[in-house]
Amino acid sequence: MKQEEPIVDMITRFTDIINGLKGFDRKFTNGEHVSKILRSFSEDWNSLRMLIENTKDINTYPLEELYGTLMTYELNNVETKEKTRKSKEEMKEPSKRQIVLKSTNDEGSSNANMRDEELDDLVLLVKKWRGF
Repeated sequence: MKQEEPIVDMITRFTDIINGLKGFDRKFTNGEHVSKILRSFSEDWNSLRMLIENTKDINTYPLEELYGTLMTYELNNVETKEKTRKSKEEMKEPSKRQIVLKSTNDEGSSNANMRDEELDDLVLLVKKWRGF
């Protein structure tokens, strides 16, 4: 199996090779098919390979069931890697700054009483908040 190769591509390549060998009258047993596939895995797949070898009878293990198991494992593995990658990115992301506004409750105050600097700061804050 090639590095980072999707399992569907590996199965297709394996099937093409086996069909080509059948053209030369070379026959393989089901056990040979399963063991050849399991031996082709990289170290990322060691845990699944060992699990299958230790819990299933390789000689009677159907190829279709093996393919389903491999596709399910790959799907779950990809989802786990994606979650791990996202959590690592979130940890690296700098914390967002929070802005606190001072609240006043003067009945006579209005925008006319605000200093120009305060008004400019407020406009800038609203623009940032709205994404302008």
